[in-house]
Amino acid sequence: MARIVKKPEERRKDIVTAARELFEAGDYKKTTMRDVMDMLGIAKGTIYHYFKSKEELLEAVVEDIIDEDIARREALLEVTPGNALERLRVLLTSSSMADEHGPLLTHLHDPGNVGMHTRLLAVAVERQARLLEGLIRQGCDEGIFETEHPLECAEFLLAGVQFLTDMGIYPWANEDLVRRAMAFPALIEAQLNAAEGSFRFLAEQL
Repeated sequence: MARIVKKPEERRKDIVTAARELFEAGDYKKTTMRDVMDMLGIAKGTIYHYFKSKEELLEAVVEDIIDEDIARREALLEVTPGNALERLRVLLTSSSMADEHGPLLTHLHDPGNVGMHTRLLAVAVERQARLLEGLIRQGCDEGIFETEHPLECAEFLLAGVQFLTDMGIYPWANEDLVRRAMAFPALIEAQLNAAEGSFRFLAEQL
């Protein structure tokens, strides 16, 4: 049988997909690079050409999850009618990556993965900000929001929420998290010059 030669991007995608399946089906800590190699029937030199360690492979898997989450949210917005605030409410109350991939994502909190965790939070903020920017621009056109810096507002808000509520970055007490969550609606309204109470729904989810 002729040997199948895949393009580098296809081979890398195969490795990430296989690793994600193994990581989510079992225990990430017990899964080895050999397990991924055996699943795909590839040589040691092949997998280590793309990923130098299991931690590097985990980072690629989480980036894949982030990309999938962004695509899901884009699809959700495409079928969500209404003004910017109504669409934002649907977006912000939809399921999150943590809801669907919690067990795997908890490994980002391991002490040795702090650098990776921070990098991936930055990736998530960057990619989500583009999505939020579009809704802020819509809101400005509709007179619901007012800002000359929609992208920067999106980045600022997302970075603040992501980093200040992530227990893997800061070991906050529960009361600290609740205090911040209760303040977020008013802070977002001030940032976007939105009507008072526009984002009250965020606090109501607590």
